[in-house]
Amino acid sequence: MAVENPDERAGMPGPATAREWQAGAPGPLDGVRVLDLSRLVAGNIVSHGLADFGAEVIKVEAPGRGDDLRAWKVAGVSAYWKVYARNKKSVTLDYRGDEGRALLLELVRGAQILIENFVPGRLEKMGLSPEVLHEANPALVIVRVSGWGQTGPWASRPGFGSLVEAASGFAAMNGFPDRPPVLPPLALADMIAGLQGTSAAMIALRHVEVNGGRGQVVDLSLFEPIHSILGPEAAILALTGRPTLRQGSLAPNTAPRNVYECSDGRFVALSASMQSMAERLFEMMGRPELIEDPRFATNTDRVANNAAIDAIVAEYIRGYTQAEILERCEAAGVTIGPVLDSADLRDHPYAHGRGVIVELPDEEAGRLPMHDVVPRLGESPGALRSPAPSLGQHNAEIYGALGIDDGRLAELAARGVI
Repeated sequence: MAVENPDERAGMPGPATAREWQAGAPGPLDGVRVLDLSRLVAGNIVSHGLADFGAEVIKVEAPGRGDDLRAWKVAGVSAYWKVYARNKKSVTLDYRGDEGRALLLELVRGAQILIENFVPGRLEKMGLSPEVLHEANPALVIVRVSGWGQTGPWASRPGFGSLVEAASGFAAMNGFPDRPPVLPPLALADMIAGLQGTSAAMIALRHVEVNGGRGQVVDLSLFEPIHSILGPEAAILALTGRPTLRQGSLAPNTAPRNVYECSDGRFVALSASMQSMAERLFEMMGRPELIEDPRFATNTDRVANNAAIDAIVAEYIRGYTQAEILERCEAAGVTIGPVLDSADLRDHPYAHGRGVIVELPDEEAGRLPMHDVVPRLGESPGALRSPAPSLGQHNAEIYGALGIDDGRLAELAARGVI
């Protein structure tokens, strides 16, 4: 587990596995067509998971503007769009008017899944309620993403992930007790909801295929998925009368567990979550008597005296560099790992050996690193088939299949319909 000296890695391959796009590579979801009307993160995560495994995902975007995710640029490059819109196609369409709405319904007739993230009620106001969509395609699975859900007293409230992360109980638990609650530095609520949305869409599609069932609406809030990952928090409150509040990196149910600073200023994460692991840790530290100390004899005892045992472990780890403590713990069979940032991970043997990060051709950046397809399936893996599309790149292909010729497409474009 020890981290190699950077000088010793000079002969290693580049920081990411080089890949080319695998155009035409089959996938287990071949034949599934998805219309993605959503913008920003959550809906794109839903369709991202489907696209990576072969579904034909068609982003239906506003003419001239497109998905707002395109505007999230880093060093002038739409990095978020390029990662989460890979393997997708793009058409432009303004479906607020009669002509555009009719064209969208034509696309709906050939789709299995539709994703949208308008404020609840907005789709209905545009004349595209689930009833209308199901009239066009009774088997359609409609994934409706919103901040707080399609029903309830907060349905019409703004649903940005930051507000959900604050209200869900997550922020109140995240951070240190002497400081304010901490929001995550990424779109966590959206991403968790998106992952659950991919699963929900496939469950609903399975219902259609196996039971000959009608399509249905998946009511996917951002709130409930992130609230669900808090685990037994509601039960804990009922049992103790107290919510779980901020403890930094300490854990309310196991000790010792924390992020510890080493003598070289780097950090490690240690978790002695089993009794045998705590005993190995104390033996390695040369403090076997700690397991006989009534304050630290069992996990319950250690949690009750968390501050005391944490201070003892922290003092011990401060006497070693990161590489040294990793090596000692590995030899003793103690569960520990380095705290890595994205630069560390890019150059780390684990990322190389596992192929966690892949570099793909990019018209702006030359090559652009991104995560490989997850999860890994042994018999029907996903594939990286195509880069994120330019706005309206597939208008001719998708609308042409509906019998609309180039002249008609030019006319629709001139009037702002596409």
